[in-house]
Amino acid sequence: MYHDKHQIISHYEKSIVFVESLVNITEEQWRTPIEPGKWTVAEVIGHLTPWDEFVLNQRLPFLFTKESLPKGPDVGEMNASAARNSRAQSKEETIASFIDQRHQLIDALYQIVDQQWQQPFTIGASELTLHRYFASLVDHDLHHFSQIQSVVKNVEVIKWISSI
Repeated sequence: MYHDKHQIISHYEKSIVFVESLVNITEEQWRTPIEPGKWTVAEVIGHLTPWDEFVLNQRLPFLFTKESLPKGPDVGEMNASAARNSRAQSKEETIASFIDQRHQLIDALYQIVDQQWQQPFTIGASELTLHRYFASLVDHDLHHFSQIQSVVKNVEVIKWISSI
């Protein structure tokens, strides 16, 4: 398997393990803001799911076709909706939704042939490759996982984050 493809899939597989481990944090930690005035751990995890769904359904099928990419969602609206849903769901429901959607994304990534990982495509005015596109999503995950680590203060989380 192509190195860049493997690197991205490996991150996504590890992200599932990380999020699964959050089932063991207390409800208080789950509902604690990552910083004063910011989202809770629940909301941070919950907002990742609709973005994975968007990438899976509104980006990947169109990247290497002549079709135009579907218009992206309103970021603020999508994040606010995801945060509301996370507040209404149990920890277990939010985690299960994340894991299910992330598995679907991983399955789709395995289906992409190695050669396409360096094939350029355009989103808006930006020319990207799959690796560059997904590397930015990995950075987004790691940013949020680091914030979560500051709330849960779990040594295993620190080791996982530093291994990426």
